[in-house]
Amino acid sequence: MFQDEAGFGRINKPKYCRCEKGTRPFVPCHHIREYRYVYGAVEPLTGENCFVVMPYCNTDCMNMFLEDLSNTFPRDKIILACDGAAWHKSKTLKIPENIELISIPPYTPEMNPIEQIWKEIRKLCFKNEVFQTLQKVVDRLCDSICSLSKETIKSITGRD
Repeated sequence: MFQDEAGFGRINKPKYCRCEKGTRPFVPCHHIREYRYVYGAVEPLTGENCFVVMPYCNTDCMNMFLEDLSNTFPRDKIILACDGAAWHKSKTLKIPENIELISIPPYTPEMNPIEQIWKEIRKLCFKNEVFQTLQKVVDRLCDSICSLSKETIKSITGRD
């Protein structure tokens, strides 16, 4: 499986959009720095996955994610490919018995297929929208994740 985290929040960056010729599109934008983070793991060949929304990117949240991942696939031995984030290498990281962490080379997000999931969620569900509360961001995020079928995950992350 491939693992990564991504931040989603109330700050947004305007994206290209279509409008009638001769008019200028109105794209709402604001810079409120409130975030939630999605920890995710995907298996590109089968579409199996595990996602958890957390308040922070740190060792404690990573420990909770690993425990949840372990409990989601209790009979499997999981080889989890991670990037070089500090909380993936922390001395206080508690790795369950059925999980083994391996690292992808530094500065190579293209080697981690779950990055395409974050890109797809942002493109389809967070484009040019202002959220009035952080809870609305979390709700949209959960709806977006739940809408991802195994087939969709396979098509986004699968490679020859």
